[in-house]
Amino acid sequence: MTAVEVPVDAEPRTRGRVPRWADWAAQATMWCALPSGIWRILFGLGLPAGFTGSMDPRHGPWYMLPYVIALTAVSETVAFLGMGLVRPWGEIWPRWVPFLRGRRVHPLAAIIPASLGSLALMLIWTRLIFGFSSSGDPEMPHGAKAVILAACYLPLVAWGPLLAAVTVAYAVRRRRYG
Repeated sequence: MTAVEVPVDAEPRTRGRVPRWADWAAQATMWCALPSGIWRILFGLGLPAGFTGSMDPRHGPWYMLPYVIALTAVSETVAFLGMGLVRPWGEIWPRWVPFLRGRRVHPLAAIIPASLGSLALMLIWTRLIFGFSSSGDPEMPHGAKAVILAACYLPLVAWGPLLAAVTVAYAVRRRRYG
């Protein structure tokens, strides 16, 4: 019995070519969320991140670590969903999705949530361009710890615009190629 060879072209493909910049931008969205997630988990583990008093994780509630792990997992999952705008599973539901597997993804089912998500991300994170506001709060990190905190959260500023650009590329491609 001989092995059955699967042609390279049997791999699922998107309808129409995904621009290279859109693929890179979709991948970058995942990297934008990663530094803040790592910082949050380290904070939840009790890393002395510069917070004092009630904001010190070592004196915080017992659920701090599960909370920051869950928040990080949700953030990374949402960031990963942007990849669907440049991958075949953003056009045809994957086999592992019950009831929808193999069906065509209606373009608006991806465009509307991605557009709203990018808008929300821009509204939430754009203010970080101007830095963290401690408002004279002595419990906030200062000095090098404040710089590390800002460096870990600053990539989130790019997440919304990157997702918006990838969403526009997806919309244009789906309009042209179905």
